[in-house]
Amino acid sequence: MTEAVTCTALAYAFGDTKAVDGLDLAVREGEVFGLLGPNGAGKTTAIRCITTLLPVPAGTVRVFGHDAARERMAVRRLLGYVPQQLSADSGLTGRENVTLFARVFDVPRRERAARVAQALAAVGLTDAAGRLAGTYSGGMVRRLELAQALVSAPRLLILDEPTIGLDPIARTGVWEHINAVRAATGMTVLVTTHSMDEADRYCDRVGLMHRGRIRALGTPAELRQGLAERRGTDTLPTLEDVFRDVAGSGLDDTSAGGFRDVRSTRRTAHRVG
Repeated sequence: MTEAVTCTALAYAFGDTKAVDGLDLAVREGEVFGLLGPNGAGKTTAIRCITTLLPVPAGTVRVFGHDAARERMAVRRLLGYVPQQLSADSGLTGRENVTLFARVFDVPRRERAARVAQALAAVGLTDAAGRLAGTYSGGMVRRLELAQALVSAPRLLILDEPTIGLDPIARTGVWEHINAVRAATGMTVLVTTHSMDEADRYCDRVGLMHRGRIRALGTPAELRQGLAERRGTDTLPTLEDVFRDVAGSGLDDTSAGGFRDVRSTRRTAHRVG
């Protein structure tokens, strides 16, 4: 199977702090891959290297065979990215927000209107496209950001905590739209999430990251079964149990995340809540 993303011995440090420490990762084309881990595990840093928002100082990152360090523009043309921080402009309409991203991603002018309309329809925002984004609910904002990422028809969609701050109904709605677009286009999805239920339900495979490396990898069912066998029990554990087994308490100084990360996460949750 073709690999959409490969990271080999990827390393990235902020001063003396190793955020990513020799990461080896392979995401298969067409799958939904969940990158899980406690705060400070290195997930967002790895994502930013894959999206070329950060350089690749050590190791290699390839997206559909393109080197993220040497072919940044080629990689960017293959990506759609929904960051953890809000990217929609509340002072623009839904259509204007998506049109802006179409221009940024260099969608040809003659195709732009049709592609914008298609992206809005894919996430169920056609009727609300003329309203200011500032009037949208939290779930609608996240769907708008998904439309922004989809307007360039990406082969790889990267989602960093896409449902943070959303209620269960809105979370389900966001995932329904992601899966509908994936089924229609065959795109690959790489997602980070702290929701074990989401990962268990929607991800084909998951990688549990801790202290800059992948510590466990497989389908949710494989990881749960593996932990049951190690424990010698017939009771099948949850994916959250697997997470705790890999990451421990997650409350030590090396995995707590920084003040800026916590502030950013809370700000996003508040704005979409």
